Amino acid sequence: MVLDTNVALALWYFEDPALSPLAAALSAGRLVPLATPPMIAEWHCVLAREGFDPQRAAAARAAYAALRRELPLPELEAPARCRDPDDQKFLVCALAYAPLLLTRDKALLRLARHRRIAQRLTILRPEQAMTPRRPASAIS
Repeated sequence: MVLDTNVALALWYFEDPALSPLAAALSAGRLVPLATPPMIAEWHCVLAREGFDPQRAAAARAAYAALRRELPLPELEAPARCRDPDDQKFLVCALAYAPLLLTRDKALLRLARHRRIAQRLTILRPEQAMTPRRPASAIS
């Protein structure tokens, strides 16, 4: 599965209680987040911004690094473009490597209904990922 930067922040920097079932599945190894170098670079850049506590940022970096699987940047032209070019890297990674993209980004969530995307990829809010109708075994 692919997590966008905001979901990763919610999980490992802000420790959002609404995502505790997802955090537990990730910690237990039932789910493995996939990431490409541009995604990881954005993660580090965001955590280095003013306003982020350096110690919490370091802990978040370490937590995500311990769980993620880094894959090469895919050579793939997505069948649709995200309104925000910065979000395209998450879409391309998920299309290439994973059946699921977790995001709270409205532009990415809108793409879930795109006819060329919906056939190949599930895009959900992270709170939806661990509902009883979508058990972890169905999304890993």
